[in-house]
Amino acid sequence: MSNVKAPRAWDDAFDKEFYTPEEIAESDMRAGIITAMIQAREEMGLSQRQLEELSGVRQPQIARMERGNADPQLGTLLRVLNAMGKTLAIVPLADRQ
Repeated sequence: MSNVKAPRAWDDAFDKEFYTPEEIAESDMRAGIITAMIQAREEMGLSQRQLEELSGVRQPQIARMERGNADPQLGTLLRVLNAMGKTLAIVPLADRQ
């Protein structure tokens, strides 16, 4: 099995055919939040286990969140972010400014 990713243009065409613009936007936002959360944890030099100790959120749940396999409650996400000195912010979408 190859680890080669399909060109983004093909992914975009597939997405537009099978998903609504709202579903695509939601997916993009989730990916952005997950990416920022992982980046913050790694920049702090924390393992998922260390983040569990700081946040009280179990490591397997953190792993599922980071893989995008979980839809955590807002409180869970905030506990993880707070443990890293982070929060969520409500800001205008770049394409709607």
